[in-house]
Amino acid sequence: MPIYEYQCKACGQRLEKLQKISAEPLTQCPACDEQALTRLVSAAGFRLAGGGWYETDFKSGAKKNLANGDTSTAPKASDSSTSSN
Repeated sequence: MPIYEYQCKACGQRLEKLQKISAEPLTQCPACDEQALTRLVSAAGFRLAGGGWYETDFKSGAKKNLANGDTSTAPKASDSSTSSN
C-alpha cells in the first residue's frame, strides 16, 4: 500500500496516510476539521539497489549510464595481459 501525502488548504497542516490505491482521498483535516485536504504529488521514497539493469543508469561522471551501450567509459584490459612473454 502506498503512503500518500496531504496538505490542508485552510490551516497548512501536512500529514501522511497509508492507504489502498483504490481508497478515496481524504478530505477532512484532523487538525482543524475543515474539508480542505488535498493530496500532494511527491517523489517516490525508495531506491533500487543491487546488481540489476538499473545499477549503472544513475551514476555520474566516468561511471555514467553504461546500460545504454556506451563502452567508452568501461574498464579496458591492460596491454600486458594480452601480450605473450
